[in-house]
Amino acid sequence: MSAQPLVIAVPKGRIQEELAPMFRKVGINPEDAFFDDAERQLQFACKDSNISLIRVRSFDVPTFVAFGAAHIGIAGSDVLMEFDYQDLYAPLNLDIGHCRLSVAQPEDLKDTDLSQLSHLRVATKYPNITRKYFAELGIQAECIKLNGAMELAPKLGLARHIVDLVSSGKTLKANGLREVKTIADISSRLIVNRAAFKTRSAEIGGIIERFRQLLEKGA
Repeated sequence: MSAQPLVIAVPKGRIQEELAPMFRKVGINPEDAFFDDAERQLQFACKDSNISLIRVRSFDVPTFVAFGAAHIGIAGSDVLMEFDYQDLYAPLNLDIGHCRLSVAQPEDLKDTDLSQLSHLRVATKYPNITRKYFAELGIQAECIKLNGAMELAPKLGLARHIVDLVSSGKTLKANGLREVKTIADISSRLIVNRAAFKTRSAEIGGIIERFRQLLEKGA
């Protein structure tokens, strides 16, 4: 085993909460501070293992793993689609973090046959996915990049359409919006740095296999 800890990047928030029981079942036992939302510490040791966990923003997980700062990560398929790093290997769908990436518009906006449009302005934090999706429909998408508060864009005249993650749809409804198209169903994946997988194959392969067995049992 390498003397250097194996670093796993974990997204903050809901996914971290869903991961907690999975970690316990595969033998990854973080120090207590990892489960404290008020804790400002970003890196955590694990009990009885040579593993270190880092807690970062969901959009940053693939970057940490692709550039080798972390060996393994947990990332939503939406983020993987947006960045499409070639240095990542995604061997497992963890079957958590379910939602969908969708196009939404104001409730009072009449349905439009998108195929009849040549240009569309869209507010989103997924400009690459959005441009590709609309390009396949023959539409040039002018993307306005926002990192949050997407639902305000139509109300304030920034863009009539948004592309964002949707779970229950309650946030859209509360802001006078409705889903009109689903681009992709989203879930969280276990991702691995390809170079690290070659140099630390026994350790990383062992973790992958433990997760695989857990998923086969139905977690």
